[in-house]
Amino acid sequence: MAIPPADLVLEHLRAIRADLAWLRQDITEARQRLGHLEAQYATISGRLDRMAGDIGRIRDRLGLIDA
Repeated sequence: MAIPPADLVLEHLRAIRADLAWLRQDITEARQRLGHLEAQYATISGRLDRMAGDIGRIRDRLGLIDA
């Protein structure tokens, strides 16, 4: 017995919706992970900036000159 065309279309649409739901979930997870990476990068960048300032003050106190 052949599947009626309307049922075939509905079956394909259901499969497409399932795939889209999976992609939506995957993209949401990727965005969350990217947000965490951005926050970690900002923290590390701030720490490096403070360290650069500290090193500059140490060089000034020791009388070191950049070559």
